[in-house]
Amino acid sequence: MNHLTIQEQTIIRQIRSETGKRNIDNISRTNAYFHFFKKNPDIIWSFLASMVSRNGGWNMCDLEGSIFPQLLDVKVRKQLFLTYERANWLIFHDVFPQLLLYQYSTKINRPMFHLLPYFNVSAFIQKEWYGYWKENDRKRLTTALIINEQNVIQTPVIEHPVYKKKVFRSMIFSFQDWLHFSSVLFPTCGGEVYGASANGFKSLSKRINLGKRLANILFHPRLFPYFLEFAEKTPHTGSRYDYEQYFKIKTKRNTPLLRTSFPVIAHNQHIYEDWSKHRRVSPKWLHHPVRHRHPIHLTDWYFTKSNQLQLLLSIHKVLELEKWK
Repeated sequence: MNHLTIQEQTIIRQIRSETGKRNIDNISRTNAYFHFFKKNPDIIWSFLASMVSRNGGWNMCDLEGSIFPQLLDVKVRKQLFLTYERANWLIFHDVFPQLLLYQYSTKINRPMFHLLPYFNVSAFIQKEWYGYWKENDRKRLTTALIINEQNVIQTPVIEHPVYKKKVFRSMIFSFQDWLHFSSVLFPTCGGEVYGASANGFKSLSKRINLGKRLANILFHPRLFPYFLEFAEKTPHTGSRYDYEQYFKIKTKRNTPLLRTSFPVIAHNQHIYEDWSKHRRVSPKWLHHPVRHRHPIHLTDWYFTKSNQLQLLLSIHKVLELEKWK
């Protein structure tokens, strides 16, 4: 840091401070992504991040909703929450300094990406930011950020021995994966839901492919205004009632508010490794065209899955089964 100018040192300190302030919980992260997008609408990945982060909050609150506490042991639910939270935290910790540095660069009309190494971001994404500054290719940057952030969580979360054993090899995770219960949803204020299923979550390539498909849905010219309207009108609470309130069939709140259900978690920073130094960037990650194998309009699917969950709960009660541990 000694060879940096006072201005550069100040920028680094301010960005670290701002990132820390926003990286408190799922609510603060979701809001930070969306706020950034509104200030910097060319960085469309930030809107994608805010909508995917909303889904992360909904998944967290499902764990304390009307169904999962009756099916899952409290230890399992806690471990699932910590897994969602860790991935959520790590991605924000990695990407938000990148976003803030870009924002600062636009203010002074000069790229400041030479400071990116001070935030321990991959060589891959550093190169991509320089490329974006020159080419202004939004789609390329969005894809690059999807690739980067999924690689960021691969080793410390997906391949971490504790998460691997207690979460990704667990029966409930396999069950969710198999039945496509874990989906990323983009709601509208008209009571419609769009999105894509997230099965094969353990696979890095499948998660990257999902991210690309989600970006394709979110920024579809016809649909984007509806998703933006939802995001602007609907404060993120973590409860699925955020969007269920818009359904034509009225429903009661089945999942709680995130901040009344979960504590703020103090995270330890893992030892940083640049994933791009030891993991090859597959050409298909960057260049493979997006294909939707399943319908993206999921309103009917959502009600079907909700009914299946209720049925599962009923069977569980009738058979007097133990909670999954």
